[in-house]
Amino acid sequence: MTNATNVPPRPGASVWRFIQEQRVWLASAAILLLLVIFDPAQSAESAVFAAAALAHTAPYLLFSIAVAAWAGATGADNLVAKAFTGKPLLMIALGALAGGLSPFCSCGVIPLIAALLAMGVPLSAVMAFWLASPIMDPSMFFLTAGVLGIEFAVAKTAAAVGLGLFGGLVVHLLNQGGALQDALRDGVGNGGCGGAKMRAPKPVVWRFWTEAERRAKFAGTAWTTTLFLAKWLLLAFILESLMLAWIPAETVTSALGGEGLLPIITATLVGVPAYLNGYAALPLVGGLIEQGMAPGAGLAFLVAGGVTSIPAAMAVWALARPQVFALYLGLSLTGAFSVGLLFQLWHAV
Repeated sequence: MTNATNVPPRPGASVWRFIQEQRVWLASAAILLLLVIFDPAQSAESAVFAAAALAHTAPYLLFSIAVAAWAGATGADNLVAKAFTGKPLLMIALGALAGGLSPFCSCGVIPLIAALLAMGVPLSAVMAFWLASPIMDPSMFFLTAGVLGIEFAVAKTAAAVGLGLFGGLVVHLLNQGGALQDALRDGVGNGGCGGAKMRAPKPVVWRFWTEAERRAKFAGTAWTTTLFLAKWLLLAFILESLMLAWIPAETVTSALGGEGLLPIITATLVGVPAYLNGYAALPLVGGLIEQGMAPGAGLAFLVAGGVTSIPAAMAVWALARPQVFALYLGLSLTGAFSVGLLFQLWHAV
């Protein structure tokens, strides 16, 4: 019998393997190439938009990449992972609060999420932070208060924390029931090296640069993390530029007028696929509320659109398996509708 290791690769296998490994980079290149052919002006605008967005996100990326590489090289990721063990409900609460009050945007939180998952932090706590973070931050709070009023700003903050708690608890219960045991993609978090580190912790070496192996670990982690984040963010920003260019914000928000339950449902469903920049959406929603749109519909739209923005949603897709991505969208829909309905009932009292 012929040994399987001696069987020559099939023709085209190496090409197919290359396509599979580089499919995200190739997708970005294909989109830009098609734009160059069919819409040259938009190709330039999308390229500039993506470059500017990456530059804006760079400080978050560099800091988080450095932290992840340092944690891996020193072994400090063991300490972080151990801090999240044995206290799932407390970690969910802390994750939701940190997400709702942190200054991270939906783009800046991606490398932090990747680092937490790589350290073996439970998915329930990470999901709580993941859901809450894109909705509100300190600058967004003050801008929301100025445009829509302090009541709306407080409601949006409460919605962020509440959605984080809701999502974290759902993931925790699913884990308790045996689901989502293999929720992350290979090599990420509990599905890869993170879980092993928690099971077999090693001593922390703070002065990692004194050992060649740890210096190599630092460089290797920094490089692979940079490539991973860069390819997904580039594709996300290109797609975001196309949505902003081809789906005007006014067209999206004009469909959300009216009173009753239907506008809240519509706002939730429209907010999921139609991402609006959180700052740009505020005056548009404010104008519609002045024209009679239900406040609950406005809040549902802002929450659903924030959680499922292209960068945030693609981060989930890149790091987690499809079932977790579907759960993320389901939690976003349910949570956005619930907070919109509760806010509308509050106004009706």
